[in-house]
Amino acid sequence: MDSTKSAEDIVRELKRISAVSNFREQSLKIHGLICAKCAREFDYKSRQLLTVHHKDGNPLNNQPDGSNWEKLCVYCHEDEHSRGLLGDFLRNR
Repeated sequence: MDSTKSAEDIVRELKRISAVSNFREQSLKIHGLICAKCAREFDYKSRQLLTVHHKDGNPLNNQPDGSNWEKLCVYCHEDEHSRGLLGDFLRNR
């Protein structure tokens, strides 16, 4: 955190971070225990392999209805993000 921020700004930021950190559990409740890309199903014990992908790429955009989230297994999530990196690399060659 920036030392030039006021105490009020710091408290506001901490509250926002706290609210955002719960979006994974919300997404699990809304979207269930299935990967949206490969359709692999997970159970309670293996649910840690499911991640939340933000469709618009903004991890701070956490709509309560889950409209910016997509449940992806760790493998599909890695693939999703590496595609952009590969595209950027090929475009800049």
